[in-house]
Order: sequence, then structure tokens, then C-alpha cells
Amino acid sequence: MEKLSALEQRVIGCLIEKQVSTPDVYPLTLNSLINACNQKSNRDPVMSLSEGEVQSVLNNLGARRLVNNVAGFNARAAKYQHRFCNTEFGELHFNDGELAIICELLLRGPQTPGELRSRCARLHAFGDVGEVDACLTSLMEKGPFVVKLERQPGKRESRYAHLFGDVPVSEPVAAAPASGREAELLARIAELEAEVMRLQQRLERYES
Repeated sequence: MEKLSALEQRVIGCLIEKQVSTPDVYPLTLNSLINACNQKSNRDPVMSLSEGEVQSVLNNLGARRLVNNVAGFNARAAKYQHRFCNTEFGELHFNDGELAIICELLLRGPQTPGELRSRCARLHAFGDVGEVDACLTSLMEKGPFVVKLERQPGKRESRYAHLFGDVPVSEPVAAAPASGREAELLARIAELEAEVMRLQQRLERYES
């Protein structure tokens, strides 16, 4: 199993996320991918990657056959899709729940089953935390692709991390949970960012 750098994790995670959540604008142009990488919602840490940085990551991932340009070299605007999993080109195959968990772990780092259930909702609807636990168990048995981290003092739940990069040595102290109003605003921001991406993609298609 190949290890991914932090920036590679962000790019792969964004491509998986947009493939599932906004399939009408997937594969992504370079500009759309940059915007996805630099989103302020559903990302931890928040990044501010330049075009050169994202293109460099894409070049590295392309050389490893984890990403490809489906528009072809002669097209005016490149369009990128991942080949990380669930393709005929690789050995990694996940069901919808497992894929949602992997995506969220790539985008936000270690999380508890409860956090994963809430944050995966836009990618896959888990009926309860038990379904999340079942997927986590499957991912630990398959690869393993995830690992259960030691529970922090005073915390009720352990967090889980993916194994496609370096495993965190220790976990940061979790921030206080968002209030209902804050949660609504964050969800609205995510919706608006997705809509901006759709409009940007349509404009790029019109200009090409």
C-alpha cells in the first residue's frame, strides 16, 4: 500500500468527495480542484494551496497512476479523476460506506465513529453509529486501511485514522462542538461552495 503525503491525501480526498457529492462536475478542472483543496468547510487543516503546488501533486500522482487527465493532452482544459480506488486499474475496492469514511479521514484526519457518521452524511447516509463501526471493522480487517488510536484522557470515544499516510503519534485536543446555529452555517457554506464549483465548471465548459 503506497503512502500519500499530506498534500496528496488532500487531492485524492477532494477528488473522491466531488465524485460522490457533485458527480455532474466531475472530473475536475485544475481550478475546481484548487478550490476544493482550499475549502474552509469540511477540511482539517484548512490549506491555501497555489496552482503550482496542486499541479505538482497531480504530476506526482499521475506518475504513480493514482490520477489521470481524462480530457487528453490536446484539450484546452485538463480534467482530473482519481484512480485511487474502485477502478479496474487498482486493487483497492470499497463499498459506499467504507469509501465515505476513507474520504472523510483523508480530508479531516482522525475522527470518532460519531463524528464520521455526521460528517459522512453528504457522501453516505449511515443509519446509526453501529453501521459506522461495522465499516471501520471491515476496513481494519481488509488492509488494514484504518487503525484505532489510543483514547485520549477524558474522551468517551476513540478516534480512527487511515493508514495511507503517517499515523498520528498523538491526537490534538478536540475543539468544542459547534452549536446548532454554527452547524447550520457550516452546512450552508458547504452547499454554497458546491454550487460555486458547479457554476464554475459550467462556465469553463461554455468557454471551451
